[in-house]
Amino acid sequence: MSTFTQRLMDAPRHRVIGLALGGLVMAQVVTGTALAHADGPPSDAIAKVASAEAHGEPRSVSKVTAEQVLRLAESQVGISEDSAGGGTKFQAWYMASPRAQQTIARDTGKISDYANAAWCDMFVSWVGEQLGIQDTMGQDAYTVQHAKWFEAQGRWGTAPKPGAVVFFDWNGGGIDGIDHVGFVVQDNGDGTIKTVEGNTGNGVVEIRTRPTYQVAGYGYPSYAAA
Repeated sequence: MSTFTQRLMDAPRHRVIGLALGGLVMAQVVTGTALAHADGPPSDAIAKVASAEAHGEPRSVSKVTAEQVLRLAESQVGISEDSAGGGTKFQAWYMASPRAQQTIARDTGKISDYANAAWCDMFVSWVGEQLGIQDTMGQDAYTVQHAKWFEAQGRWGTAPKPGAVVFFDWNGGGIDGIDHVGFVVQDNGDGTIKTVEGNTGNGVVEIRTRPTYQVAGYGYPSYAAA
């Protein structure tokens, strides 16, 4: 049994799980370009990224602020999966992305396995792609590996900063037990944080309030000063 297949059988719903519905997969796949056109970043973010590239700066040297990331993430609130757990533009984008080929090579399986898979991390990755900061946001569909990527980059910690990528372990464990991911909107100062998350509740993008004891850690993209 492949590693990917074992994860599909064993992982909780908020990890990267799910099976495709055969021929329906191709109908769901759209290109990243089309998604960017339909639901692209704010115009000021596009201008800043374009300006950075025009001056020879790598896109990972971000001209995008945490505020712009949160604005885009919050603009997706209300988007919902279908009854099979799929049908979102985040899953369709991920399946069409080069990164999906890389994670399949790492985890085994096939691209269509992502069609109805848990999409919380695909949502986070999509936001980074739309704003051109994928090199500093990271991209994955498997929350544990995404968190370990931040750790390997030296951008992992315990402070709930606005715009940080927050990784949850519902049992209060460490990085290997991560179940879910989203963005920190703010630290409420009372042992809770305000977040924006994909694939939460009944498979929807929502604003949530979470206790910090459920947080395994935070990944810190490199943002421009506000």
